[in-house]
Amino acid sequence: MINNKNVTIHYIGHSSFIFETNTGQRIIIDPWLKDNPSTNETVDSIGKIDFVLITHGHFDHVGDSIEILKANSSAQCIANFEICNWLGTKDISNVSPMNHGGTQTFDNFSVSMVNAIHGSGISDSSQDNLVYGGLAAGLILNFDNKYSIYHAGDTSIFGDMTLIRDIHHPDLTIIPIGDHFTMGAKEAAMATNLINSDSYIPMHYGTFPVLTGSPDEFKTLVESQSKSEVIIMKPGEKI
Repeated sequence: MINNKNVTIHYIGHSSFIFETNTGQRIIIDPWLKDNPSTNETVDSIGKIDFVLITHGHFDHVGDSIEILKANSSAQCIANFEICNWLGTKDISNVSPMNHGGTQTFDNFSVSMVNAIHGSGISDSSQDNLVYGGLAAGLILNFDNKYSIYHAGDTSIFGDMTLIRDIHHPDLTIIPIGDHFTMGAKEAAMATNLINSDSYIPMHYGTFPVLTGSPDEFKTLVESQSKSEVIIMKPGEKI
């Protein structure tokens, strides 16, 4: 069973999760709420947020970041430099930009930014074209040096996942399986051989008709080839 004693994991839906530490810090990643068909959560219903993390600039990952940051005046946003700079044009100043290879340490947890293979253009209604959003990323959250979570963001499989394994040793990996815009179940199952986490949670599937990747297929493939476990979470579920 998953051994996440010092952090509660709340699956919002799609790629959005809230991590709550045993000291009450609440961290939301890729907070897409409004118009997300996989959740009924709102900026009000999710409660207090201390940190907003963004893996890349697409609308289903930036999501409601601006509204959450304005509703939680002390909350800090962690994202790449380009996304943080764009947030500044929306009157968001409490940002902590970083980039691939870097780590930032806060009370009770740290965040490391790692590679992902994906786009990152930002949809901005005030602009005619997509705004450049830097490079897409995955994020490693390490809680008190006791438990580490790798949120892979949107990505394909890539060989340097072995370096993420060797450097960060993630206990849990949250991995996209939906296909079409990311890897599908078969590719994600192959990626688990490179990452070698104890546990996996599939994400980014079923939200749109084109995201056809099957969590059951992913679970069968992973658990038939390794001792790792796959936890299929439903939106709204906590572990």
